Amino acid sequence: MNKDLYAILGVDRSADDKKLKSAYRKLAKKYHPDANPGDKDAEQKFKDVGEAYAILSDPEKRKLYDTYGYAAFDGTGGPAGGAGAGGGGGYRYYGGDGNGYQSFHFSGQDAEDLFRSMFGDMFGGSSRRYSGGSGFGGYGFGGFDDDVFGGRQASRQQSLDMTSSLTVSFRDAALGATKRIQLQDPAASGSKANLTTLEVKIPAGIEEGKKIRLRGRGMAGAGGKKGDLLIEIHIDPDSEYTRDGLDLYTYAQIPYATAVLGGEAMLPTLYGSVKCKIPAGIQPGNKIRLREKGIHTAGRTPKKGDEYVEIRIAVPRNISPEARKKLEEYSALVD
Repeated sequence: MNKDLYAILGVDRSADDKKLKSAYRKLAKKYHPDANPGDKDAEQKFKDVGEAYAILSDPEKRKLYDTYGYAAFDGTGGPAGGAGAGGGGGYRYYGGDGNGYQSFHFSGQDAEDLFRSMFGDMFGGSSRRYSGGSGFGGYGFGGFDDDVFGGRQASRQQSLDMTSSLTVSFRDAALGATKRIQLQDPAASGSKANLTTLEVKIPAGIEEGKKIRLRGRGMAGAGGKKGDLLIEIHIDPDSEYTRDGLDLYTYAQIPYATAVLGGEAMLPTLYGSVKCKIPAGIQPGNKIRLREKGIHTAGRTPKKGDEYVEIRIAVPRNISPEARKKLEEYSALVD
């Protein structure tokens, strides 16, 4: 099979890492099986997109593909008969927040190398299982977006550490959370045999791109030595909040009368709504500062940011005849 991986992702051959990642995210979302239940064509495209990104996002594998084409990975050509040639072997990993798992199965002579370089993120929440056939294509992706980016080991000789990524919600990143994952022994058989459950604690206030280290959960080396698993955190945007350092920005609507006359209004925070005084004559777009209602961090030097609430004026769509009359009287007075 001669797959054009660049065409699968819809990018040209000069595409950089940023363009590859952007294309992968867009297509993975489009063809994700949870968004296309029962659509076998979409499921296959989802797998193809994941495979294309896994190869092209790795410099060494991309170089092999550019030189030998897909034959370097399907066992029909390339150096030493292709990366997928040879005997069996594999590793399965199951992950998710208790809602399901993903299966990553690598077959072929270089199965161990493939696992080292492409240890997929195991923290997606998909309840489906996608496992592949033989060769390089014999793995499946569950979850979506950064939840299933292949982790990389920069150098097999230099480090036993492994990297992967985990996408969390904005509020979990701000407030902290605990995610559960499940590991399976590479030598185990059966879909869920010999599973080990781990808890990943997301510290409150963690920032985009920061890494969490799970000691002793990387690759096994000589003499029983084990590396660490480094989990890079990605944060989904929130529809109501944005963040700048430790400060949060949001908005709230207040009644027109409150804006004119002043009064009190309930303003939202991540820690629950708070009652706040509204000064008379406040204008749309003005901000009210809520001290220490931003991001809270723990540790040796705990810090608390502030929240800034942009005021918006709520305009009623329908009013009673009496209210309309009063507004008309008011309008006549201020003209």
